[in-house]
Amino acid sequence: MFNTNIIVMKHILSRVAVAIVATLLLVSCGVSQNLTNNVNLNQTNVVLSQKNFHVVKTVETNVSATYIFGIGGISKKTLQNNAVAELTKKANLTGSQALVNVTVKSSGKFILFFSQVTYYAEATVIEFDE
Repeated sequence: MFNTNIIVMKHILSRVAVAIVATLLLVSCGVSQNLTNNVNLNQTNVVLSQKNFHVVKTVETNVSATYIFGIGGISKKTLQNNAVAELTKKANLTGSQALVNVTVKSSGKFILFFSQVTYYAEATVIEFDE
């Protein structure tokens, strides 16, 4: 009777251990971050206190890199710069237009030895009237 209880307990514990390991293997983690530094590569001094401009549109884009065992993709700083460069290209600025309120956010997914980092860039396109 005592040996039967031990066998049953071992069987239950092995099933619980398998369930815990399977759960850990299927779970992923994610990280998100707002970047507050100025990543705008176009430096201009513009005073927006006067009403000599109007908002044309809002543009957004994203770039991603994939890493396996931490190897692959490109550096986070390069991803950030690529996101802003893609944003500038997508804005298709003409004449007296400019990008303002450029923001960059990052998001990451992690599953075991696989990770993916995505940078999202957003800006407002304004056009000066005068």
